Amino acid sequence: MATQKLEFPSATGEMLAARLDMPDGALRGCALFAHCFTCTKDILAARRIASNLSRLGIAVLRFDFTGLGSSEGEFANTSFRSNVADLVAAADHMREHVEAPVLLIGHSLGGAAVLAAAHDIPEVKGVVTIGAPADTEHILRMFHEDLETIERDGEAEVSLGGRQFRIGKVFLDAARSSNLLDRLPKLKASLLIMHSPLDETVGIDNAERIFMAARHPKSYISLDHADHLLTKPEDAEFAAHVIAGWATRFLPADEPQGEKPIENIRVSETRESKFQNTVQAGLHRFFADEPVSAGGTDTGPSPYDLLGAALGACTSMTLRMYADFKKLSLGAVTVDVSHAKVHAKDCVECTEEERAHGGKIDRFERHISIDGEIAPELAAKIEEIANKCPVHRTLEASAKVVTVVKR
Repeated sequence: MATQKLEFPSATGEMLAARLDMPDGALRGCALFAHCFTCTKDILAARRIASNLSRLGIAVLRFDFTGLGSSEGEFANTSFRSNVADLVAAADHMREHVEAPVLLIGHSLGGAAVLAAAHDIPEVKGVVTIGAPADTEHILRMFHEDLETIERDGEAEVSLGGRQFRIGKVFLDAARSSNLLDRLPKLKASLLIMHSPLDETVGIDNAERIFMAARHPKSYISLDHADHLLTKPEDAEFAAHVIAGWATRFLPADEPQGEKPIENIRVSETRESKFQNTVQAGLHRFFADEPVSAGGTDTGPSPYDLLGAALGACTSMTLRMYADFKKLSLGAVTVDVSHAKVHAKDCVECTEEERAHGGKIDRFERHISIDGEIAPELAAKIEEIANKCPVHRTLEASAKVVTVVKR
């Protein structure tokens, strides 16, 4: 994933700060993310969702609404309608510079905004809400103690989510006059509603109201144990995976290598965490990472996990080819592979020459299990055939790695 910092003008001319997360390889489609009322484009949920979607070939634009984060303008002069207008402006920017979004994702009030904006972005095929209110008046209840001051003075400083915001009367008037549920039956896109039953900011009843008002196709996913902002990485990761899987139904088949396939396996940093990389291998995209104990985020197998997987997969495939060729009735094969670095002198399986070499060596231990009973003589043959696996031979033979640094 390559993240580009950019700006684009809002409907009223202020420059809005944004990040465009572009996938490696061929582009399958675009998504637009709208953050919550007290958040910015860099909230954890937004980053995780963008990372997972880009891994599947989906470009994601996430931006700060007018007056929030790094965007220009005064938040006190904004309203729900202006938030919707910002989203439409973002979609226009994507249409002009990449392609129009087919997927809208909104968190909290951003969820209500994408439900409204979907009517004005004709290319949209899917809409996702996360902890969204069923009506925009819900947000007014969050600072009800300040309503009288806003009505009297035209604006007031309110505290939301531990941050201070200046709210103007235009925001109140627009929220009170927006009939979100009335427009939901006219939504022409598929809808995915995600909400936590423990959400204390926007109650779960809002999800029910949105679901009942919308027409099919519509789906609901419960974000069990999550808070409103999805502050736990595992909750943000779960939501990201579900959205990524659900969104693929609106997109063309994935072709990571594009129209002109590259012959190599391509590994690229995502820069979302210290070690996370996206891997392109033929028609497949996935993450490589390190476990948390090693400083990673454990979003994918480690390099040595991948190496062990290669050995295990090659072993299983080699045994299956042999069984089919010999017309043997062989049950399902399972291969467990472990890896460790051991002192050569302690390696029982090593030759005298290898033990005399000194230092540490890589030791892979392979355990082969086969469903059903197998004859003793076949067990010995299975070990012999497993040792002929091409990856096994590569690991045991000397290899040369040639490195070329492109300039």
